[in-house]
Amino acid sequence: MHGPLATDALLVIDLQNDFCPGGALAVTDGDAIIPTINALAQRFDHVLLTQDWHPTGHISFASSHQGKQPFETITAPYGPQTLWPEHCLQHSEGAAFHPALDLPHAELILRKGFRREIDSYSAFLENDHRTPTGLAGYLRDRGLTRLFLCGLAYDFCVRFSALDGKALGFECHVLEDATRPVGLPGSVEATDADLAAAGVPRIHSNDLLG
Repeated sequence: MHGPLATDALLVIDLQNDFCPGGALAVTDGDAIIPTINALAQRFDHVLLTQDWHPTGHISFASSHQGKQPFETITAPYGPQTLWPEHCLQHSEGAAFHPALDLPHAELILRKGFRREIDSYSAFLENDHRTPTGLAGYLRDRGLTRLFLCGLAYDFCVRFSALDGKALGFECHVLEDATRPVGLPGSVEATDADLAAAGVPRIHSNDLLG
């Protein structure tokens, strides 16, 4: 694969303190991908970030539901919803980007999950799979057509962002070595299968870095 084109963007998903070791919803080795992402970003003219940005009492928090524990599933008005520990609370240190992330030319920070009554894994659509975040319009207005996704976590926010991006007409590639999974039972296998079925390639950063 050739290096990035002017119509390409690197989409860095939720590389925040709470998803890294020591955080409230830590992904194993979540911070280990940061040097790769920093190197990748130097090759891209267009770098976009997403940021989980939850209010207190968010519907995705187990603590918002009496008697429920993290990683249980409830039926929300919009469908199944995994419950999580409280994480990425607005203006908290946990919601901040990891300090080792070095992306000075990032041109957009898209916040998601800020509506109390609906969660948002995808960078494109909230978990009702209907309410847009505005990212698709931004990309189209900028003439950006091919996306390379990395960040956290592979089996949730990266997965749904890639699937929704592809369904909305963007060419999506997942940089597999620049992601890490939460790893709930069956979640990685389901992600692999979903990406394959949608025609979203899983590639390696060396395909771009050489």
